[in-house]
Amino acid sequence: MSDPGTRTRTHWATIGGLLVGALGIAILWAAGVEFPVAIPPGIVILLAGALFVGLTRWRWSPGVGAFLGLFVTVGFLISPDGLGNLTGDRGAAVAVGQAVQQVGVITTFITGVIATWAAYRGRDRVPGGR
Repeated sequence: MSDPGTRTRTHWATIGGLLVGALGIAILWAAGVEFPVAIPPGIVILLAGALFVGLTRWRWSPGVGAFLGLFVTVGFLISPDGLGNLTGDRGAAVAVGQAVQQVGVITTFITGVIATWAAYRGRDRVPGGR
């Protein structure tokens, strides 16, 4: 990213991963998984993250998405229901929702790290230099 406002494929993939993660939580919600409040906080957090990463021009913005992807993945791993949801213990719809969420947030983590790394790496290069 030579221009801090330029979006790379990994930057867009970070945003897409956040949206897919939010979709997975929406599927879990629709499948009857209970959440602590009326609207699942994960949906709000991931959508806010997607807006932040999409609307800001800082080199480190995709890193925020990567952090959110890692945060949700760790939450999934330490949750007593996470792996059971993924293996279908609570039904096929819950398993699909959990899988969609994990694909989204793992994609977000990986592409967010790559996009942030590339933004800093590209900034160090001198145009026309070696």
